[in-house]
Amino acid sequence: MTKILTLTMRVILGKEKTIEIHGPADLTKETTDAIVNAANSTLLGGGGVDGAIHHAGGPVILEECRAIVGKIGRLAAGNAVITTGGNLPAKFVIHTVGPIYRDGNHRENETLASCHRESIRVADERELRSIAFPAISTGAYGYPVTEAAPVAITAVIEALGEARHVNLCRFVLFDVSTARAFERAAQKLSSSNSSLQIHVQS
Repeated sequence: MTKILTLTMRVILGKEKTIEIHGPADLTKETTDAIVNAANSTLLGGGGVDGAIHHAGGPVILEECRAIVGKIGRLAAGNAVITTGGNLPAKFVIHTVGPIYRDGNHRENETLASCHRESIRVADERELRSIAFPAISTGAYGYPVTEAAPVAITAVIEALGEARHVNLCRFVLFDVSTARAFERAAQKLSSSNSSLQIHVQS
């Protein structure tokens, strides 16, 4: 059997806060306090990460999502809400709606950044310590990974800097190429920001 290489990069921020990049890896197996679901605006499940989370977590997640939609209607892109994790190892799922990529000139970057900031804000309000993200919008929504990665990492750095409780953010990425794109983005940010420390493990 061929061994699959799992890439791991650790970015150390100030005040003992850390960003990790893992891949290839399965988000539904993460043991962080919360994982982030790249949901659609109906919160009723779908394909990709969304479908996998609902399948692994069980029907209680969908029940809570339906209750949320009953109160607030569809979830707007860039916003985030929280439900139980059901049968998942993570106790909570934070659902956020990423932007559908058109051409990069329709504020997609602002919406994607908001997904990450709002998810961390929601986790911090619950006094959670750790959160794991997929590569939001890079699947069916068509956001190029090379453009999404620096937006996601920058937004997380900013949000962690303001968080009172969340001190670990992990990107759990489906394949090696996505993980490498996120690692390259982190390295580029590190080279322009001397306060970031990069540690790479394979």
